[in-house]
Amino acid sequence: MSDGNATQPIELLTFKLGDQEYSLDIMSVREIRGWTRATPMPLAPSFMRGVINLRGTVLPVIDLAERLGLPKCGQSSRNVIIVVKHGGQMTGLLVDAVSDIVSLDANDMQVPPDSGGYDGLNVIRSLTVIDDRMIRVLDLALVVAQSQSDAA
Repeated sequence: MSDGNATQPIELLTFKLGDQEYSLDIMSVREIRGWTRATPMPLAPSFMRGVINLRGTVLPVIDLAERLGLPKCGQSSRNVIIVVKHGGQMTGLLVDAVSDIVSLDANDMQVPPDSGGYDGLNVIRSLTVIDDRMIRVLDLALVVAQSQSDAA
């Protein structure tokens, strides 16, 4: 017998940008790679670190911290590139460190307050609290799509 109000759990990959924690829907993550030097591209926005070759596929790498208006990610062995797929396009997101994979109920998510973000866009889809830590859930569509239009 099933409960008609039951919701599917949501799995999130949590990661750090500086001292802040963010997350992405695990279904968009294809792999996590150690820091790989990216080849810079001319006239690219400052948050575009360049491109890398991932087994024959060239994909852009975005410094996610800078993309979100935070201080740039460093370049150390702790940095990782989260390879995500959105709208058929693979993109690398440079972050400071991956933290965990968590499973939450949709009821654990809260709508963020309107922060008057960039051009009215708020890249935070929802907020949740895990062990007294506020985790921001990114709207990958807005992060990647806006990045692609800025790079064009």
